[in-house]
Amino acid sequence: MSTLLNISPTDARDKLRKLVNDKAVLRGDFVLASGAKSNYYIDIKFISLTSEGLAYFSRVVLDMLKDTETDLIGGMTLGADPIIGAVVSMSHLIGRPLDGIIVRKEAKGHGRTKQIEGPMSDGAKVVIIEDVVTTGGSSLKAIEAVEKAGGKIVKVITLVDRLAGGRESFESKGYEFEPIFTINDLDIPR
Repeated sequence: MSTLLNISPTDARDKLRKLVNDKAVLRGDFVLASGAKSNYYIDIKFISLTSEGLAYFSRVVLDMLKDTETDLIGGMTLGADPIIGAVVSMSHLIGRPLDGIIVRKEAKGHGRTKQIEGPMSDGAKVVIIEDVVTTGGSSLKAIEAVEKAGGKIVKVITLVDRLAGGRESFESKGYEFEPIFTINDLDIPR
C-alpha cells in the first residue's frame, strides 16, 4: 500500500483513466438510470469492485479533497458504497481521516428507520460521491436526504460525467461539481 500512497495524483489519474477505458466502457444498446437511451454504458463496478480500481479511484478523490474542508464522504447506495469505503479507509492511512455515510433511496421500515447510515451529524460538511453522472438525479436525492438530516454539501464528485445535464443541475442549486473525467476524456464511441 505504501507504493500507492507515494504515487503522484497525476499517475493515479492516468492509471484510473486506462482502467475505465479498458474495463468499464461497454458498447451496445442501453437504457440509463435517467431513462435516456445510449449506445454505450460505463459500468464503474468493473472499477469500484476491484482492488486496483478502488486504490487509484481513492487516491484521486483524496487529492481532489486536499483543500476542501469536509467531515464526511457519502452517496446513494449501491453505486457509491465501495467507493466510500475505500476513500474512508485510505483517508485514515494518509492521516486525514474522513468518515462515510450511505444514503438509502428511502428510510428503512424497521429498526431505527434511518435513511442515512453512518455517523451523520447536524452541521457535518459532506462530499457526495457518485460513480457516473448523467442528469444528477441520484446525487440530488442523496443531497436532499443529507440536507434534511442537517448536513451541508461542500462538493459533488463523480468518476465520469456523461455531459448530459448533471453539472447544470448541481450548479443551478449552488453545489460545486467536480468530475474526475468527462466522456470527452475517455474512449467513448459517439
